Amino acid sequence: MPVNASHPSVHLKHYTELEHSSWMERCPWTSRLRLWFTAVVVVAFVTLASGSRTFADEGGVPFWLSGSYASFAAVPQDLGWYLPTMFYYYSGSASGSKSFTRGAVITAGLDTKSPLLFLSPTFVPNATFLGGRPSFSLTFGGGRNETSASATLSALGATIATNRSDSVSGMTDLNPAVSVAWSKDFHNWMVYVSGNIPTGTYDSTHLANIGIGHGAVDAGGGYTYLNTKTGLELSAVAGFTYNMRNPSTDYRNGVDSHLDYAISQFLSEQFHVGVVGYLYDQLTADSGSGAKLGSFESKEAAVGAETGYFFRVAGNQWYANLRYYHEYWAERRVQGNDVYAVVNIPLSSGKK
Repeated sequence: MPVNASHPSVHLKHYTELEHSSWMERCPWTSRLRLWFTAVVVVAFVTLASGSRTFADEGGVPFWLSGSYASFAAVPQDLGWYLPTMFYYYSGSASGSKSFTRGAVITAGLDTKSPLLFLSPTFVPNATFLGGRPSFSLTFGGGRNETSASATLSALGATIATNRSDSVSGMTDLNPAVSVAWSKDFHNWMVYVSGNIPTGTYDSTHLANIGIGHGAVDAGGGYTYLNTKTGLELSAVAGFTYNMRNPSTDYRNGVDSHLDYAISQFLSEQFHVGVVGYLYDQLTADSGSGAKLGSFESKEAAVGAETGYFFRVAGNQWYANLRYYHEYWAERRVQGNDVYAVVNIPLSSGKK
């Protein structure tokens, strides 16, 4: 599981056009429960049907922070400046039968905890690109990572049975991103390109790190169905990551693919609840002399719940989102739980 924040939820949208009275009057509780049941069935089907094989990244740490996107992922934002702020916490473990390449050593069994805070200054200009609304952001942050391993094998071949713990506090890498979003009726589309600039706290000889030690480029797209009459919302974002070589370890992660999704229902004019999840699948094997474990096949998926609330401060509309993911499926990766607490803060009135 990642210990850096590739993309906190910069695209949790400033949602101002929901026809609350319309859908609240025309959608009785029986209809809303029926919608909820359908949503849960759809998520369960997608989750259980996704048993594809994957390969692992260096140390089990990819660039993409799974769960970064959730509800309203593809809805265009109003013009202006925003400051999405996110607290992220991950806690996970892997049994001694799961090995990971960590710098100069191979570790067997891992426990890790990572509380991190991220800021993503975001600018939505008064311009269009191919008919869509562009958005520019830069994500950075800091926090702490604590990792322990139940056994260590040296890179020179000598076997040492021992326990090893490591902790570090510092800054994350820098993650610039550009997106373009379109909207028509209940349908919204978005494409994005993002990257990783390895400026964060990283040491290849340590078990615990905040940065990932290498550059990366990630691109993808998303779709949001937002029915302003019934209050039903469905979002999905898929993308691919191309990883550069880690110069400290001569390790290159393979090409990754990822999917974040959410299904939610408004229960009042400002409040919605939903189901969230993510899938992660590496498409090509790791390479380089540092890839001592070969292709290192693995897989990962999670499902959870979210709640969101829109409220006004000084005439501007803010949005708060809390979501929890449980990783129910992980092979040769650390397996655990994620918590995201996000507030999207408008720094200017924006809408024109």
